[in-house]
Amino acid sequence: VQPPEKPLQAEEWNRLRESFRSPEKFEEVMFNSMVRCNSSIDVAKSLLTHVAKSNGDIAYNLLVKYLALCVQQGQTSEIRDVYDIMKIRFRVLESGAYNLLIRGLSNSDQWRMALTLLEEVKKIMIPSRTNYESCIKAASRHQEMNLAFELYHDMLAKDLVPTLDVLQAFFDFSRGMKGAELQKELFGILLYLRENQIYPHKTFMRSIKLWFESIPGANWTGHLTKIKDSGQCPVCNHQLEESDLTEEEYNNLRERIIRDVIHGTDTFRKTSPQEFEAFQTFVESRLPFDIVIDGLNVSHIKPRKMQCENLFDAVNCLAKENVRLLVLGRKHMLINSSNWKREIMKEMQNKADFFFAENISEDDAFLLYATLQSGKHCKFVTRDFLRDHKACLSDSLTRHLFRKWQRGHQIVFSPSAEGKHINFLPAFRYDCVVQTTGDTWHIPYKDAFEEKYSYRVPRKWLCIQQK
Repeated sequence: VQPPEKPLQAEEWNRLRESFRSPEKFEEVMFNSMVRCNSSIDVAKSLLTHVAKSNGDIAYNLLVKYLALCVQQGQTSEIRDVYDIMKIRFRVLESGAYNLLIRGLSNSDQWRMALTLLEEVKKIMIPSRTNYESCIKAASRHQEMNLAFELYHDMLAKDLVPTLDVLQAFFDFSRGMKGAELQKELFGILLYLRENQIYPHKTFMRSIKLWFESIPGANWTGHLTKIKDSGQCPVCNHQLEESDLTEEEYNNLRERIIRDVIHGTDTFRKTSPQEFEAFQTFVESRLPFDIVIDGLNVSHIKPRKMQCENLFDAVNCLAKENVRLLVLGRKHMLINSSNWKREIMKEMQNKADFFFAENISEDDAFLLYATLQSGKHCKFVTRDFLRDHKACLSDSLTRHLFRKWQRGHQIVFSPSAEGKHINFLPAFRYDCVVQTTGDTWHIPYKDAFEEKYSYRVPRKWLCIQQK
């Protein structure tokens, strides 16, 4: 339905309603279409008035739809009126209405009312990430940075993950502001990026750079750069942290992963304990390996190529002299088929050890076990991010070590893998996370915005130093 251009009288609304296929749904469909077409508020109001007169009241869902239209157009006084009506008529609102009210009010000069609503939501449920972020942005826009940070910490305490958008807003709105406390809070956000291995995108990185350079009397300057393979920054000559774990860290991590992830609950859902025991015996008798390869995962690198050829290319590329490779395969690879040619499989087995698991096994546990049992030097190859396993590790220190170990041990395909040959990027010798020495900050960033975490570590860095 096309909404009318101007407000209608009662009989005109009635005529429209009667000509509609299912009259009982008319108002709802009409409001949806008004929101879609961004109709004038007067038209929507005339329908509301008509409904109120005909039915004696207005149903909750119609009020919410009208509210959505008001928020869309930033009609603050209307938003407040709808809220007053809803508060009198309904004891409790649901999250959809609160989301709209908080979003609408936080973008207006009545933004403090959004904070009151946030407190109201807290009494009945955990507010959503958008509830918090609307209020944080409103406070930041009005230069109330202490309030904004209070809300941010409250949000983190409730295990809500902030969007990069709101983190960027902190840097945008703090530009040129003085204050040691504020600086400490913003450094805290950078450490949050480090802790969670988050790589800001280009626009966020620019906000960080501009903020540093705007701090009154602090003399920070930022430069974009690429770190040398040795881990040295060409701008300030500082040596970045190594990606290596100490012996003690490594042993701790290995014990924790074997305890929590491998013998924890999640492995044997897809793997029988017998199979995993057979695998452990197999690995122990052949240790140590230098590189462990997730065979099935690697066999899909180039979709247009036969799977066994992809794997063959990868094995050839990694099999330098005296390097010991372990390939984790599946039993179906041993059956001659269009994707798995017997003679190619035979030839590969001369260059690498193979373990063929049942067709439904979970690879990651095998991959982690073989790599960690081989020792600190052993690297692994997969296109997965091993995200699930981080979740099984109960404390943040172990999670941090796991990520750091992963960054230094995961060999990834170079983007040119689309070409004829498969190329691998060696695992970095330096650690690819936000880091600081006090008078320098090094921040790895990505060109494009990615909501998804990626195992591809950025090659571009922002170096900020204080002169």
